[in-house]
Amino acid sequence: MTSRPSAENRPVALFVLGNGRSGTSALARVLSLCGGSLPPGLLGATSENPRGFFEARAVIHLNQAILHDHGSSGYDMALDSYLDGTFDADRNGVWVAKLRDYLTSLPAAPVLIIKEPKTTTVSGIWFEAARQAGFDVAAVVAVRHPDEIIGSLEKRANQQNYVDSSPELTCAWWLKYSLLAERDTRAVPRVFVEYTNLLADWRRELKRISTALAIDLDANDEVDEFLTPDLRHHQTRGPATEPFGTDWITTVYDALAAAARDERWDEADLDRVFQAYGASERGFRQAFKDSRRYLNVDRLLPPFVVKLGLESLALVHRRKGTWA
Repeated sequence: MTSRPSAENRPVALFVLGNGRSGTSALARVLSLCGGSLPPGLLGATSENPRGFFEARAVIHLNQAILHDHGSSGYDMALDSYLDGTFDADRNGVWVAKLRDYLTSLPAAPVLIIKEPKTTTVSGIWFEAARQAGFDVAAVVAVRHPDEIIGSLEKRANQQNYVDSSPELTCAWWLKYSLLAERDTRAVPRVFVEYTNLLADWRRELKRISTALAIDLDANDEVDEFLTPDLRHHQTRGPATEPFGTDWITTVYDALAAAARDERWDEADLDRVFQAYGASERGFRQAFKDSRRYLNVDRLLPPFVVKLGLESLALVHRRKGTWA
């Protein structure tokens, strides 16, 4: 954890980052009940999240627009754009200005909470915009066992007729968002909070956040009414699913879980996974793209056409030599 110098009396833009279904909504609400301020115009509660999302509709729109402008999406698995700096703040001055204008339009608050999962994919642009808007920047990174997220998404798909995502796809999303949340917050004050720990003892986690980020947050008993046990539908204590024949998921989860316990961990382990996943995803993506071209051609050649073509070639060669 990195502490923010407390001498400056600037407002703080506190970004809640991490993969969706990792407890980001719960974290944002706890922070808002204990002294932080949420932007107006929130996404309201739905059957998917009956307690509420605690994210501004304007932030959702802005993130979607930035990603769309770069030919990307919140559902994109690729890391290419992050390996080549596409989303670096210095390449996105227009978007930095738009986000700065949004942030300066918000009511003044000592601690402003910005939460929306796709923010994780464009956090560098948001951080620079916040600085230009007069904020100090800090981050809370939500951590959750990936198998619990797999279970959560499966339940949502079954109950609400959502498009089902395979465990493999969910793991790819989790890997990308977790790697970006850690990698892109190295230069700002940050703290990692595991969803399990937040539900078990939110006062302890609130103190960790306050101490690590040097911000004033005060326990509020209303949190007890909000963080009820039914918020956690899936519990996993075993090893993480490894769908890619690697140790990537386990390595990343173990590191972030250790960080959430204030234990030692090594950024180099995550750098290794970042590079390996980026290269492998890019390579297989190209291979599958090329493979589809061959498959499309092959679909135009039913077996009887192939047989007819081969026999015709044999006749052209008079069935001599190796054509006999």
